[in-house]
Amino acid sequence: MQARKIHAYRRENGRVGVRNHVVILPVDDISNAASEGVANNVKGTLALPHSYGRLQFGEDLDLFFRTMIGTGSNPNVAAVVVIGIEAGWTKRIVDGIAKTGKPVEGFAIEGRGDIQTIADASYRAKEFVQWATELQLTECDLSELYISVKCGESDTTTGLASCPTVGNLIDKHCSNNGTASFGETTELTGGEHIVAAKAANETVRKQFMASFEDYQKLVFTEKTNDLSESQPTKGNIAGGLTTIEEKALGNIEKLGRKTKFVGCLKPAEAPTGPGLWFMDTSSAAAEAVTLWAASGAVVHLFPTGQGNVIGNPIEPVIKLSGNPKTVKTMKEHIDLDVSAILQGEMTLDQAGDALIDMVVRTANGRFTAAEALGHREFVMTKLYRSA
Repeated sequence: MQARKIHAYRRENGRVGVRNHVVILPVDDISNAASEGVANNVKGTLALPHSYGRLQFGEDLDLFFRTMIGTGSNPNVAAVVVIGIEAGWTKRIVDGIAKTGKPVEGFAIEGRGDIQTIADASYRAKEFVQWATELQLTECDLSELYISVKCGESDTTTGLASCPTVGNLIDKHCSNNGTASFGETTELTGGEHIVAAKAANETVRKQFMASFEDYQKLVFTEKTNDLSESQPTKGNIAGGLTTIEEKALGNIEKLGRKTKFVGCLKPAEAPTGPGLWFMDTSSAAAEAVTLWAASGAVVHLFPTGQGNVIGNPIEPVIKLSGNPKTVKTMKEHIDLDVSAILQGEMTLDQAGDALIDMVVRTANGRFTAAEALGHREFVMTKLYRSA
């Protein structure tokens, strides 16, 4: 792990990215059409339509801006065109992204209309694409990658094979001064004491428990004490996981055996240093990966049992499975087959090394299964109703 190198993009702020997207970023839902119009005009750009961005307030609005600015700031993004209905919020996002040093320009629709906005933004997008396509790859240390982890459609094989494989990589990556993040707060239920014991110090432990207890209060006090078909899902139950506690114990295997987590993050908040970090996220796959991409993660590891098709527009999602049935019936979605662990033909350490190899190949340009199949799920997290 220590000697591994990749060929990646060194951004203006020193961060390392493994993709080179020129993003057309709508500030709000009613700017989606204009953003998609620009992406249609200029090949090599990527529009990210979404459902929110109007009449939000408080922490919900803060999260919205963290997600928007963080998405444009991700090291996998070379340049950004921001399009919004109003000039004020558009400029706020442009100014936030500009702090990274990358090219970014904003366009407001009010007083101009879609057609003129699309035309003006298209000219700038074309310049950004031509500039970005001349950027050269440089040799970087594998340890410079910020990796996020989340599982989905879990079954009994997830906790026995694919999640421990991710944990093996996390131990190796973080011991080599790498950065990683885990979350899925509600899916730690029943194993939260195990996670808390992995905190680097008492302050971090208390921060984690505060986040966990806040989520529990939301679920059980304000909403319902019945999570039937949500936690665990029908797919989890079909795969042999009958309780949230069973699901949590498998999920926790992703954290590794030796690594302590060094801090706690709000949704879409960037880590401030190397090591393993906890991020307070939901367990919904597309929402969670979107938050990690907004926090700056450049590769996502996604263990699955029953099979999941999740992708992300800017952060490559590597899927691995230890279920021999899934790797056959959903083979087009699986990047790494670790079912040999359960057959006694592969050690956990060998599986971890195979996953490292897959991360290196992905960082060097290999499309993940989700990228090849066009999965670009970009789903904003919304905390409460708009004003």
